[in-house]
Amino acid sequence: MDLDMESMASSIGVSIPVLRFLLCFVATIPVSFLGRFIPGAFFRHVYSAFTGACLSYLSFGFSSNLHFLVPMLLGYAAMVLYRRRCGVITFFSGFGYLIGCHVYYMSGDAWKEGGIDATGALMVLTLKVISCAINYNDGLLKEDGLREAQKNNRLLKLPSLIEYFGYCLCCGSHFAGPVYEMKDYLEWTERKGIWAKSKKGPSPYGATLRALMQAAFCMGLYVYLAPHFPLTIFTDPIYQQWGFWKRLGYQYMCGFTARWKYYFIWSISEAAVIISGLGFSGWTESSPPKPKWDRAKNVDILGVELAKSSVTLPLVWNIQVSTWLRYYVYERLIQNGKKPGFFQLLATQTVSAVWHGLYPGYIIFFIQSAVMIAGSRVLYRWQQATSNSLIKKMFVFMNFAYTLLVLNYSCVGFMVLSLRETLASYGSVYYIGTILPIVLILLSYIIKPAKPVRSKARKEE
Repeated sequence: MDLDMESMASSIGVSIPVLRFLLCFVATIPVSFLGRFIPGAFFRHVYSAFTGACLSYLSFGFSSNLHFLVPMLLGYAAMVLYRRRCGVITFFSGFGYLIGCHVYYMSGDAWKEGGIDATGALMVLTLKVISCAINYNDGLLKEDGLREAQKNNRLLKLPSLIEYFGYCLCCGSHFAGPVYEMKDYLEWTERKGIWAKSKKGPSPYGATLRALMQAAFCMGLYVYLAPHFPLTIFTDPIYQQWGFWKRLGYQYMCGFTARWKYYFIWSISEAAVIISGLGFSGWTESSPPKPKWDRAKNVDILGVELAKSSVTLPLVWNIQVSTWLRYYVYERLIQNGKKPGFFQLLATQTVSAVWHGLYPGYIIFFIQSAVMIAGSRVLYRWQQATSNSLIKKMFVFMNFAYTLLVLNYSCVGFMVLSLRETLASYGSVYYIGTILPIVLILLSYIIKPAKPVRSKARKEE
């Protein structure tokens, strides 16, 4: 068996632990499919918790489930013992434990060398535990003054322990997401809301097949491109001998190549959540109406690769985590009667950086991304201030080119992780992706166009 695993792993260029994880990860699809036939809410919770724990054990070993139990039990204990502050307690205890695991295992180094551990799954689980506690905390508040997301997701009643465990481990979604809300999970298992038996649900098979075909394409492209663009070259003397444009182009191709790995992972998780039925999120308003699977969607590939503005990136990349950050960090830092500013953006990106791990590359990337978004907003404001259609189109193109350049420059830090390699890659292109957004932000204090009358949709952007 070990020999078969070794030959399979070598044939696709991964280590045996990564292959074991991938097999268990793909197994979430048939496991989620079988879950459709489990009768009764209680048995669905048991099935979700049991299969999630088994897949974790097969992927990472017995210790993984012990790690998962810590934030899960801390969060549940906070909800039982001190509801008024359970959200804050769970937030800091969950992140505290996650940071401890990041420091102890230094998973980023293992991932770069072809290893894998349960820290990645613990990251997703931590978000689910925190959102559940915060929503239970919100259940004490009056609806007046609550944001729409708070009204929709708040929990008036404490979930039972088996409901809670099922929610945390359902569909193997703790492996790589997507993150979803406890209220949605309960309605799905109890066949209420849009999943009510009285309502005819859509067939998930077409959407599942589409996600699987997307996953196959993404994996094939990544396996083809990855050997051509190694990340180890940024400190190589050969790289330093290249011209500016070649180095900048190589950085773009490194970022472009790495993203297909994430597209593959998220496409598999999307297929699992869709086929379970949990991914269903309602119907379109078209005629005839078509089913939406937004709850399962974690990435819009074309939306990322052809992004017209950095502002839109959180809406199309790691979508459910970006939504979590908006609901549970960004919006909760906005004071009543005041508009959000750079502080809320930077704080949210800092939380995201810490969530990923304490490597310098992560910290630098997410600070960079906050500055990148702020610079993109400047270009958008200038674009909206002009009535000349040609100049508007020029600003649209400038914002697209700016996003393409700064994103792929910045994401090198996310990939190489170490401070030395991050600075070497940034310095090799004269820190253009750092200087450009800072210059735009500074220019915004000098060039202040009159504020145009905007629609509500544009105001939200």
